[in-house]
Amino acid sequence: MPRRTDIHSILVIGSGPIVIGQACEFDYSGTQACRVLQEEGFRVILVNSNPATIMTDPEFADATYIEPIRPEYLEQVIALERPDALLATLGGQTALNAAVALHESGVLARYGVELIGASIEAIGKGEDREQFKTIVTSLDVPGASPEVARSAICHTLDEVLAAAGELGYPVVVRPSFTMGGVGSGFAHDEDELLRIAGSGLTASPTTEVLIEESILGWKEYELEVMRDTADNVVIVCSIENLDPMGVHTGDSITVAPAMTLTDREYQAMRDVAIAVIRAVGVDTGGCNIQFAINPRDGRMIVVEMNPRVSRSSALASKATGFPIAKIAAKVAVGYTLDEIPNDITLQTPASFEPALDYVVVKAPRFAFEKFPSVDDTLTTHMKSVGEAMAIGRNFTEALGKVLRSLEDPTAVFDFTGPATETLDELLTSMARPHDGRLGVVMRALRLGATTEQVHVATGMTRGSWISCS
Repeated sequence: MPRRTDIHSILVIGSGPIVIGQACEFDYSGTQACRVLQEEGFRVILVNSNPATIMTDPEFADATYIEPIRPEYLEQVIALERPDALLATLGGQTALNAAVALHESGVLARYGVELIGASIEAIGKGEDREQFKTIVTSLDVPGASPEVARSAICHTLDEVLAAAGELGYPVVVRPSFTMGGVGSGFAHDEDELLRIAGSGLTASPTTEVLIEESILGWKEYELEVMRDTADNVVIVCSIENLDPMGVHTGDSITVAPAMTLTDREYQAMRDVAIAVIRAVGVDTGGCNIQFAINPRDGRMIVVEMNPRVSRSSALASKATGFPIAKIAAKVAVGYTLDEIPNDITLQTPASFEPALDYVVVKAPRFAFEKFPSVDDTLTTHMKSVGEAMAIGRNFTEALGKVLRSLEDPTAVFDFTGPATETLDELLTSMARPHDGRLGVVMRALRLGATTEQVHVATGMTRGSWISCS
């Protein structure tokens, strides 16, 4: 299907200020989208409150507005520019929430602006915890049993306490319509629960949190998925966290492609992801779907879904050479994946899934030295301020490269220095997720720790990440 001819101008919403969890990854995605839309002949109108971005350079849009990303300001731009369509799936959670607000206030209908990339219904199904839970549990996937963790939707602290009493501690708190893990966390008692849930209810624009059974220590994975109007679906990349559930994926060392899944587990995960994106209704564009697998019995659950280009999409794009934001913009304006050439091969279409014969490792960069009073324990609330990525022929090579790329002399493994801690002290230290934990693991292995001891202390997969490290 050729590109649409019924739309001529498109409003693109950026992600606004650089904050933890929503940083330059969305500038990277938005810049790609603006460039490709202009190449296709569309008039691009950009709204972004952050002038210190590449996408706000004059050449990337026909009209650029440095204005707050709030419904009242966006309405003024729409009234002035009268765009035919709004693309909000490339500006992170900020843009997505703004688009929802414009729809609910009737602005889009009043000015005849079509929401492309993801419909309001798809955004609601993907972001609303209760709707998403219902969708996943109703799926019929041969060879897999899609499920979510036992949970309860809450809108008040009284409901939160009642849910925790039914599920039992510890519980996970997950607010709706947020990103970067804002307002989320693991609560081990009532005091922690009230503090975390109170923050989550405040952070959620719908005053809604999901109280979920603990999956602390499970293996965490995510899939980057792309779909077009012809229902072609591709898995762009699989990503695996080195740390188990309990550490935000942005704060964990991650590996692509996923390497500790059996073929049966990966195919089941792939089939569930395709069923989810179809059921949610993301017709044109990419999304990120997160999974957790219990290492004891192999039980797999769907953790959550982002019905938009995510922070991980930039990593997956660089890891595979598959420009997710660019292709998401093209399919949003009518192209199908089989009509878009692969930028790397120039021979195959984008409907072919990338196949990696190398390993990519991403490592987070922290700045706790600038905030000495901040608790440096890593939780589901993201704390890293940047990241580095490296490519190698195997995990060991890529890991060594990425640790050197962090520009932190303490991050690189020390194979020769004298031991200054006992093995028991190191095992105790590595049990708490923190910046530099992998270095602690290495020092413990040098002192004779077994992979089983490290696995028990950290939850890292035994016999793979630990022995390779």
